[in-house]
Amino acid sequence: MEKIAAILGVGPGLGAAVARRFAREGFAVGLLARNAKSLAPVQAELEASGARALPIPCDAGDAASVAAAFATLRHGLGHPGVLVYNAGAFVMGGILELDPARFEAAWRANCLGALLAAQQALPAMVADRSGTILLSGATGSLRGGARFAGLAVGKFGLRALAQSMAREFGPQGVHVAHFVIDGQIASERTRQAGRAPEGVLDPDAIADTYWQTHNQHPSAWSLELDLRPSVEKF
Repeated sequence: MEKIAAILGVGPGLGAAVARRFAREGFAVGLLARNAKSLAPVQAELEASGARALPIPCDAGDAASVAAAFATLRHGLGHPGVLVYNAGAFVMGGILELDPARFEAAWRANCLGALLAAQQALPAMVADRSGTILLSGATGSLRGGARFAGLAVGKFGLRALAQSMAREFGPQGVHVAHFVIDGQIASERTRQAGRAPEGVLDPDAIADTYWQTHNQHPSAWSLELDLRPSVEKF
């Protein structure tokens, strides 16, 4: 039976790296993102390597969009045995400055979308008593900094969701893990800013950790891992 991974939040950075990592291990990959243009180069790269990849536009914060995207995924590839939730939104501003609509949109991307995606993926995982759900968190998952409430509130919620799902579905064979990504991930923007390689996280290295976590034996599952550059202060 073909192994299938769904990655929600695919862009040129971590989402693409995770897609490559799972494709390299023989997975067919559902590529989900709100910006459909970001999916084409990832699809082309995976298919050039011989992997199957299905690009699917999806607004993570919209229940109807998530349901439609997973229906397309199931029809095109099948039920995913792995769900990676990598969607997110960053809204910076003081409490008195935050626009309520933008704050809510960020919460939807950072937290609600993970619930919506999990609700689509879990039934088949529970029926199989097997599956993995991996959630991309941030420094804001643990600490609400000044002017960072627009990010931290959603990431705090994502962490709580991971804990609740792990405790509910772990005994049913589904491994849920949350990653605190403590630092900037290398990107074209960090390269242009001259950030030293040792000061940022390598997306391929993060993807390796996601893959390793997926492969953990059920007798020694991780719920949470924190990842940061060796030079990061914490």
